[in-house]
Amino acid sequence: MTDTTTQPAKALPPNAAPPERIDVDEFHLRRYTLEDTDAVHEAVEASYPEIHPWMPWCVAPLKIEDQREFVEGTFKNWATGAAFNFGIFDAVGNLLGSVSLMDRVGPGGLEIGYWLRTDASGRGVMTRAVDELTEIGLGLPGISRIEIHCDEANLRSAAVPKRLGYRLDRIDDDTIEAPGETGRGMVWITP
Repeated sequence: MTDTTTQPAKALPPNAAPPERIDVDEFHLRRYTLEDTDAVHEAVEASYPEIHPWMPWCVAPLKIEDQREFVEGTFKNWATGAAFNFGIFDAVGNLLGSVSLMDRVGPGGLEIGYWLRTDASGRGVMTRAVDELTEIGLGLPGISRIEIHCDEANLRSAAVPKRLGYRLDRIDDDTIEAPGETGRGMVWITP
């Protein structure tokens, strides 16, 4: 899974954090627990062909130890304010995907990152989750912008900020870290 602990100067003051559970229509976002490890592993396995091209952490062979390490890392990230990682769960507790607010774009800003299970796509789940997390992020002290970063070729990922009215701020040359990436990174910013 991705290491979300490296970032520039902290954007959030100490003890500033979003709620640990956020209800959105027929699903909710909540902090991960160790009990979610198997569900994360299963969701990544089920969606490997769609996630692998864009996520550097999604490499074969998929090992449950990697997901356990990710889940354990979310506790430290939350405590330090480096990242606020949420699982997206349906009404009966099935993991639909993941969405995070990350303190790695400098003062005044947070980045949202996400992935969604293949069988949960096409229903607006991620768009609604990101919309809710955008509003919550902008409500945190000292935060005036939210950014979404994705590769220029990742059209599904770019569709989310487009639908939400983010503006494309720039396209940067970027390091290729996953097999589907072009090395051209889009940076979307809240209007």
